[in-house]
Amino acid sequence: MTTDTTTKSPEAAPVPPPGTALGKKRATQGHRRLLTRRDRITLALMAGVPTVLHVALVWVTALASIALAFTTWDGIGFDSIKWVGLDNFRQLFDDNPQFWPAVQHNVIWFVVLILIPTPLGLFLAVQLDKKIRFSRVYQTAFFLPVVISMACIGFVWQLVYNPDTGLINSIIGANKPGHYIDWIGDPKLNLWAVLIAASWRHTGYMMILYLAGLKSVDPSLREASALDGANEWQTFKSVIFPTLRPTNTVVLVVTIIEALRAFDLVFVFNKGAQGTELLSILVTNNIIGESSRIGYGSAIAVVLLVISLAVIIPYLVATFRKERRS
Repeated sequence: MTTDTTTKSPEAAPVPPPGTALGKKRATQGHRRLLTRRDRITLALMAGVPTVLHVALVWVTALASIALAFTTWDGIGFDSIKWVGLDNFRQLFDDNPQFWPAVQHNVIWFVVLILIPTPLGLFLAVQLDKKIRFSRVYQTAFFLPVVISMACIGFVWQLVYNPDTGLINSIIGANKPGHYIDWIGDPKLNLWAVLIAASWRHTGYMMILYLAGLKSVDPSLREASALDGANEWQTFKSVIFPTLRPTNTVVLVVTIIEALRAFDLVFVFNKGAQGTELLSILVTNNIIGESSRIGYGSAIAVVLLVISLAVIIPYLVATFRKERRS
């Protein structure tokens, strides 16, 4: 008679479910193994350095400008800072002959950008959205001025407006003695000459924004409009353009910001003198100029900041409300 002996293998230890404390501990240890000390240092530097630079160069300087707007300071030593309250703003609004012309020029800048390059950019976007031949080439050609810096654009248009050898005077025959047209030095012409150069650049910017908006339009809307017998203009006016409302909002905000921060193109042309005064030019001339009135220049910068926030804050509020509803 034989007895069968069964050898029992040792049972594996039960694996704790993920929700238990031991499971959480092991998951945490697994995550820690994925990030070494060197990785954590690298991530800290990648996130920390840009944050510090942003806070130091944007927020600290903005708050310092607001504080300095209520003081007088020549920029030499912090001991020379004196609190003057609202005197800088009173002097700015009442005694500065360049302030209100600068505000007027910024308004003209916005009106011209919204009336000329914006519709032209929309027209180009509509034409390129038809998938014509060489559309990529045309997009690159029209968008190229946006990539070029405003300073380079200013130098290029200086050559175009040159009284002796400029392209415009050579074409119209105004490059001879006694017939010169000084497009940059004449106070009646120079602002409009600068605005033509700014519009040349702004057209490509608007084209890209509107082209992106047109690409997001549902093709079924065009098909339904065609089935109803609408022509191309009726389809655009009644179907396509209403769907571009978010794009129009972005275009409006971008154009206002471009009009308020206009600086480098005018500075390259004639440093904002003789009819091309802008708020940004006044800020620079008072802070970096020979007089070095940092408190007074900061007051102008605060006015420019308030105007910018009056445009940006309603846009952000409307955007956040729309996101919450969706």
